[in-house]
Amino acid sequence: MTAAPVWSVDPRTGKPREQVAVESTPGEVDQAVRAAHAARGALADRTVRAALLRAAAGLLDEAGEHVIEAADAETALGPGRLTGELGRTTYQLRTFADIVEEGAFLDVRIDHADGTLVPPRPDLRRCKVPLGVVAVYSASNFPLAFSVPGGDTASALAAGCPVVVKAHPGHPATSELCASVLRRAAARVGLPEDVVSVVHGFDAGVELVRHPLVSAAGFTGSVRGGRALFDAAAARPVPIPFHGELGSLNPVVVTEAAAAERAEEIGAGLAGSMTLGVGQFCVKPGLVLVPSGAHGDRLAKSLTEAVSETEAGVLLDHRMRDNFVAGVRERAALPDVEAPVTPGAGGEHTVGAGFLTVPAQRLAGGAHDLLLEECFGPVTVVARYRDEDEITAVLSRLPGNLTATVHLSAAEAGGTEGSGAALVAALTPLAGRVLVNGWPTGVAVAPAQHHGGPYPATTSTATSVGGTAIERWLRPVVYQGMPQALLPPELHDDNPLRLPRRIDGRPES
Repeated sequence: MTAAPVWSVDPRTGKPREQVAVESTPGEVDQAVRAAHAARGALADRTVRAALLRAAAGLLDEAGEHVIEAADAETALGPGRLTGELGRTTYQLRTFADIVEEGAFLDVRIDHADGTLVPPRPDLRRCKVPLGVVAVYSASNFPLAFSVPGGDTASALAAGCPVVVKAHPGHPATSELCASVLRRAAARVGLPEDVVSVVHGFDAGVELVRHPLVSAAGFTGSVRGGRALFDAAAARPVPIPFHGELGSLNPVVVTEAAAAERAEEIGAGLAGSMTLGVGQFCVKPGLVLVPSGAHGDRLAKSLTEAVSETEAGVLLDHRMRDNFVAGVRERAALPDVEAPVTPGAGGEHTVGAGFLTVPAQRLAGGAHDLLLEECFGPVTVVARYRDEDEITAVLSRLPGNLTATVHLSAAEAGGTEGSGAALVAALTPLAGRVLVNGWPTGVAVAPAQHHGGPYPATTSTATSVGGTAIERWLRPVVYQGMPQALLPPELHDDNPLRLPRRIDGRPES
C-alpha cells in the first residue's frame, strides 16, 4: 500500500502549498523509536545536554526568518505573533539548559546509616533518572512553542530522554524545518541526530504510543484525540505515563462590586482576551459569570463595542473553521441564548468574533451543558447571574480547567469586604492557575508556573510549562547500602558534580 502524502496547506485559501512528506509506516515508526532508544546513553552527560539545548536555541534564532515564514504560511498566525512565539521557544530551551546545569531537578537526597534509630536506618541514597524515549504530540495552535522544538521536547531532552515527535498535520513543513534544526544542533555537540526525530500521520501517532520502547508521552490537543491516546497508553501491557492537555473552559467570575467599580475596563479586557489569536489559545476565557442589572449591562455594552470592532480572522485550518461555525450555531439555537455580537463565518476563509449571553440559571439547571464545553475560536459565553447562589450552582457543574479567574473590587481584593476569599477558595479546586483581576491568556515561562489542571484540562497533575515540566520524564531510584564505587557520581559522598543535595534531611550548605 502506498503511503498517503502529507501536504502543507495555506489556511488563508484552503489550497495545498507543497507535499512535505508521506505518512510514516509502522516500520518507520519502529525505526525512529529504536534509533531514539539507542541514543539514550549519549544523553547521560548533563554538560552535553545543556550544550544541545543552547545549540538548538541558537540555530533556531539563526533560522528565525525561515521558521517564521514557514509557520505563518501554514497557520496564518502572523509574523508578529510567531516572532514572539519563537522567542518563547528559544527562551524555554535556554532555561532548561540552565536547569540541567544547576542540577536541583535530580532531587539528590542522602540519608546515612544510623544504628541508633528504632528500627535502624540503612544507608539510603536517592536521585532521579530519565524514563527513556518520550513521544511528543504537537499542538495545532502553537507551531513552535508546543510543537517540535517546544516545551515537551525541551524538557524531555533536559531530563535525558530522546524524543520522537508526532508532527501536527496543520504545520508539517514547519515541523520538518524545526526537526532539521534540532538534529543539526545534536550533531554540532557530538550527539546522535536521532535524539530527535519526527513521524507523520494519525496511524503513526497510535503506533507511537503503543511502541514498547516508548516510556512516556506528552500531548496537547483535543479531548477526543487526547483521551484516545491516553486510553491506549493505559491499555499497553506495560502502561506508561501520558501527560495530556486536552481542553479547558477557563471560567471567569465578575463580582457585582467589581462590575460597579470598572465595568467598562473589564468588558474591554475580556474582548481582548477572548479574541487574542482569533480565540485559539488554550486559556481563552470561554465562560464568564457577570451580574444581572445595570452594572452587568455596562460590562456587556463595553464588550459588545470592543468585539464589534474586531476584524474577522483566519483559523488554523478549515476543519477548525467548520467546527467553530457549527459549534456557535448549535449553541446560539439553545433556548434563552442571545448573541449581542453574532460569532461565526466572517467570509469564505475567515470567522468573525462574537459572544453569547444566557441566564445563569439555565446553566445551573443542566439544560444547557453544551455551553459548558470548550468552543475553539473567538467566542465566549456570558452567563448573567442574580445572586451568589447562582454563581455557586454554575461553578459546581464545571469540569477541570487550566485556569479560573475572579474579578474583584479593590475592597474585595484587599479582604475588607465581600466574598473575595470565598470565591478564590471555590475556584481553586477547578483549575491549575487561579487569577485575580487579570486575564488568563498568556502563560509566562517561569519557575513558579503551572500549566495544567484537573481532568479534562489535563490527564495528570503535572505542568507542561515552567521548570518543573522536566519532572514528567523522570523517576526516582534509591540505592541502599551501596558501596561508593558502585554508586552513580550524583550520589558520591564528595559530591564531585557539585549538585544541590539534602543530607540526613537537611539542605547541604
